[in-house]
Amino acid sequence: MHKLAYTAEDVKKLREQTAAGMLDCKKALDEANGDYQKAVEIIRIKGQKGVTKREGRATSNGLVAGKAEGDLGVLLELNCETDFVAKGEKFQALADQLLNHLATSKITELNKFLSSKLSSGQMVQEVIDEGNAMLGEKIEIKRISVLTGSPVSLYLHKTSPDLPPQVGVLVQLKNAAEVVGKDIAQHIAAFAPVYVSRDQVPADEIAKERRLAEETARGEGKPEASIAKIVEGRVTGFVKEVSLLEQAFAKDAKKTVQQILDEAKTAVSTFNRFRVGQ
Repeated sequence: MHKLAYTAEDVKKLREQTAAGMLDCKKALDEANGDYQKAVEIIRIKGQKGVTKREGRATSNGLVAGKAEGDLGVLLELNCETDFVAKGEKFQALADQLLNHLATSKITELNKFLSSKLSSGQMVQEVIDEGNAMLGEKIEIKRISVLTGSPVSLYLHKTSPDLPPQVGVLVQLKNAAEVVGKDIAQHIAAFAPVYVSRDQVPADEIAKERRLAEETARGEGKPEASIAKIVEGRVTGFVKEVSLLEQAFAKDAKKTVQQILDEAKTAVSTFNRFRVGQ
């Protein structure tokens, strides 16, 4: 009977190091005749060959990573194909590595960030490609955010206890208000406003909402004389829904977010909200 040139412990160790499947690890050890380092290289090479094949695949899973300290806040969405990989230590360690580089470089454009170099001398895209090869899935950064210049608060939310954060929010305030900043970030995570204030809502979006509201009112058979009032009411409701400052505050629905900020003697300059897959 043929004696294996490796042990179950070797397979386990190889899986932990490369995140490759058990069968792939066994095949690599077979091909390497039990030489552990050679098996690692075999898995790496096969993984790299699969990178281009994975280019067209969908990456609807992943995580949002972020950090905020003082006047600097950074947020990054790293995507993968399955929640299995998203849960893994190697994928999360990759996200941390990229996030730390984002905080150091403060690069705001994704393409420039991908072509920037880490302290190791590798480009960000090269590090992602290595992760792609090792994890056997398409890995990509979907978006980044860097806020500087005034106090930034961060909130990361897990939609499931066994997954890394799926929602991340950065909020930049004009004046420091740590507790309120965190509260507003949590509110944004839950209620998903699109703009800070109604002034930022594009005119074409309002016009589109007005047209839809009018079509809906007529389709419902509302009296002609009341249509204009109904339309304006629905448009006002839409603006309040998408504007942060006009939303009812999550922790006290009797007050608007604007009132909470006024009481804290601060204001929101801007915010970013990332949710995996959206």
